[in-house]
Amino acid sequence: MNLKGNRGGVVGAYTFTNPAHVYNRIDGRVSYGSLKYEGSGTQDNIPDWILEARAVIGKDFLFGGSVAVSPYIGLGYRYLYNDLRGYSTVGNVTYVGYRRYSHYVYAPIGLTLRMRTGDQWVFAPTLEYDAFLGGRQYSQLSDTGLGDPDVSNRQHDGRGYRVYLMAEGRRWSFGPWLHYWNIKISDIQPAGFEPANWTREYGLELRYRF
Repeated sequence: MNLKGNRGGVVGAYTFTNPAHVYNRIDGRVSYGSLKYEGSGTQDNIPDWILEARAVIGKDFLFGGSVAVSPYIGLGYRYLYNDLRGYSTVGNVTYVGYRRYSHYVYAPIGLTLRMRTGDQWVFAPTLEYDAFLGGRQYSQLSDTGLGDPDVSNRQHDGRGYRVYLMAEGRRWSFGPWLHYWNIKISDIQPAGFEPANWTREYGLELRYRF
């Protein structure tokens, strides 16, 4: 199966710092997309939500007045929901969809490099590895009305990556980003299993600093 389409969302973060250049940051994001499904038939306008919450701790290492390196580590939670309820037909076969809920817990491990490019702007690329700690997939098979029970599958193996290429001003920052997840096959329950899957998101982000 394949789900693809455009998304929109909002992000927010708050950072605590101290004189030793150690910082703590909490951040979250909400993203919504109306996607197209291709697999056992096709279906348009699939509601798809992603919610994330994270907390990290890091330290700024300053090199002169124009370069800073900021490694960090933390804990994150990712929630994914999509609603495939409805019917699709291929030839003489009709398929019935259902709702899916994904819960991931992971440890973000990253590094931000900040380089001053003038009096007003700083170039700030970030590279992050997301160590997958575990997850659970809920499939609402009862939505099909075929008598199948709902199933819960535990996921143990996977990984993720994130890349940001931000330009930061005094108040505004912007730039492209990429999120990637690769999750292996789940455990197997009598009612079924969640196959291996991957997710790729990319876009542009605009931030304002209060």
